[in-house]
Amino acid sequence: MSDNKTYLIECDNLVKIYKTKDIEVMALQGLDIAIEAGELMAIVGNSGSGKSTFLNMIGGLDRPTAGRLFVDGKNLFTLSEKELVSYKKNTVGFVWQNNARNLLPYLTAQQNVELPMILDEAKDRSDRAQALLDLVGLKSKKDSKLSQLSGGEQQRVAIAIALANHPKILLADEPTGSVDAKTGNYILDVFRKVNEEMGVTVIIVTHDLTLANRVNRVVSIRDGKTSSERIRRRSYLEELQEITSFKDMTEEQQALAYRHEEYAVLDRAGRVQIPKEMLEQIGVTGNRIRLEVSDQTIVIRPEE
Repeated sequence: MSDNKTYLIECDNLVKIYKTKDIEVMALQGLDIAIEAGELMAIVGNSGSGKSTFLNMIGGLDRPTAGRLFVDGKNLFTLSEKELVSYKKNTVGFVWQNNARNLLPYLTAQQNVELPMILDEAKDRSDRAQALLDLVGLKSKKDSKLSQLSGGEQQRVAIAIALANHPKILLADEPTGSVDAKTGNYILDVFRKVNEEMGVTVIIVTHDLTLANRVNRVVSIRDGKTSSERIRRRSYLEELQEITSFKDMTEEQQALAYRHEEYAVLDRAGRVQIPKEMLEQIGVTGNRIRLEVSDQTIVIRPEE
């Protein structure tokens, strides 16, 4: 990146190729993205666009094929296996759509949250586990087992587990995919609380556009590359919150509070992805277009 900022996560021209005996799939095709510490953001895209692959790269669950990937000052290309284990244990926390990847059904909620701390030999694990369960609104359910918790409650326990070892980054892969809209909104409120009160950077991969529209920044990935970004008008939200809390706003005020401005993203070569729908609207049918510059505006026209 060329803006001289210091980023918590920095990906330059990131490439990931999966190879099997008969096929080679390029999941990331030169992804560029920079994320500052303390962001609450969503990654969106169609199935197969590369968004979950990107999350796995950040989480240290998969190695990039080429490019540049730095997280918290660490070059993930050069970490040894031992260093990678430490990174996954201390820098990132994961929340999955499938609770079975986070929770052990024969343990209570508190025991599940304490488990990562036991492995890390933390001495204050009981107090911290209860504090985390309180943070996600489940302190009263600390002695409940998996079968006694609803799907939304299980997901909130999973968030507490992901926070057990003080990670700087919380990664969530479709965290509301298996719950209803009301529960999904509550889970997002928990992520927001974690972000604001603990300063944890939260990155959510989601198909849920309602959820995506309620975070500060939305990055769209298409065909393994960053396609566009939407940035929320934070100043307007803050103006509204001086008058009333979000839960007391009208639906119209809430929609305005989470209004985003959308920007296309240029890659290193100055290329931009133009959505197929936009090209169809102006009558582009082939792979050639006309470009013109007029009054500091680039105009795209179909081939004559």
